[in-house]
Amino acid sequence: MKFRPLFLLLTLASSAALFAQTPARSDAWKAGAASAVITPKKLMWMGGYASRKKPVEGADMDLFAKALVIEDAAGGKLAVITADLVSVPRAVRLATAAAVEKAHGIPPERLLINVSHTHCGPELRPWRTYHTDDPARRKLEAEEYGAWLAGTFTRLVGEALEKLVDASADYVHSRCGFAMNRRRPDGEGGFRNAPNPDGPVDHRVPVLHVRASADKREIAIVFGYACHCTTLNHQRFNGDYAGHAQAMIEAAHPGAVALFMNGCSGDQNPYPRRKFELAEAHGRTLSLAVQTALETPPRALHGSIQAALREIPLKFERTPTRPELEERAKGSDKLDAQLARHLLGQLDAGETLMTEYPYPVQVIRLGGELTLVALGGEVVVDYSLRLQKEIADPVVWVAGYSNDVMTYIPSRRVW
Repeated sequence: MKFRPLFLLLTLASSAALFAQTPARSDAWKAGAASAVITPKKLMWMGGYASRKKPVEGADMDLFAKALVIEDAAGGKLAVITADLVSVPRAVRLATAAAVEKAHGIPPERLLINVSHTHCGPELRPWRTYHTDDPARRKLEAEEYGAWLAGTFTRLVGEALEKLVDASADYVHSRCGFAMNRRRPDGEGGFRNAPNPDGPVDHRVPVLHVRASADKREIAIVFGYACHCTTLNHQRFNGDYAGHAQAMIEAAHPGAVALFMNGCSGDQNPYPRRKFELAEAHGRTLSLAVQTALETPPRALHGSIQAALREIPLKFERTPTRPELEERAKGSDKLDAQLARHLLGQLDAGETLMTEYPYPVQVIRLGGELTLVALGGEVVVDYSLRLQKEIADPVVWVAGYSNDVMTYIPSRRVW
């Protein structure tokens, strides 16, 4: 099953209608941030590459989850969670949102969860059980880790709330160049997964810089970039370039929590790649781009927090028949065969196959200056470029891999 091309602008316009009133000007932010190690204690399966045929062998570096909470003068709060993970399944997002609202009073539309999409993190999608003789164990591992993760996310929001102090929030930005479009024309009307120097890219590095008002202590540095976390393809946990960049930023800014938000990088890869030292080098390059941004004139953010979250029913192109699934289940494409067997299992259990998917679109405004659009799935770069162009706000920051990572979201160009 495939998604039809996604057109979001009408949805975004309707969400933006919630923000029609210009927020009252105010500098009275409060902010707090927290961080936790989320490296699995079990040698569980890794996510990101279907070719893996064995569990993880260890860790090169710890994986982290981080939380930033911002409160406006009216007491309205926003919680941003980032994590060194390949995905955040919808079930984990929903469990976290319910727990955060119950424990901390922050409603779902004011909770943003973004993952770096590192391909050297744990597999937490219970249905991804290829290349194993024990799918039940794989499924249980993923479900147990996902439940623990939702609890950790909720705890981090609480810790960030406990650290709230009067703060300022500034937006700055720069550029970074190691991402390249990975769809190279093959000369025969198709494409191959290879660097395409003429393909579209988004090299912006947006940065949200949050500091305590009293002593200018740095609380958090949130930064983005549109690039797959696929420098590495090995059997050890690793945050890839995004993990290295966060560690380097925190080393250069003691006490600050660095949060990476992946952008619309569905068709963007880091180049060159496949060596540990390259992941470290790309991380250093991105951390220096963040440092450069922090040395530019800031745009101070003023006003209130406003947010909207909608789940858009994305229709599948078509629903396969049982004979088609039975044929696919015998095919040589192991990932597709595993999916076919999964769907056949649903039919055998008397279930109806899905014909659409609840796709999350979130819009957040910090004051009148910064509009953050958070899209689910592996969104290709066209969405970032188009939304930046067509939303008439001072600053438009577009993130992918947010709130649910279900599949690739193509543009008309890619479709």
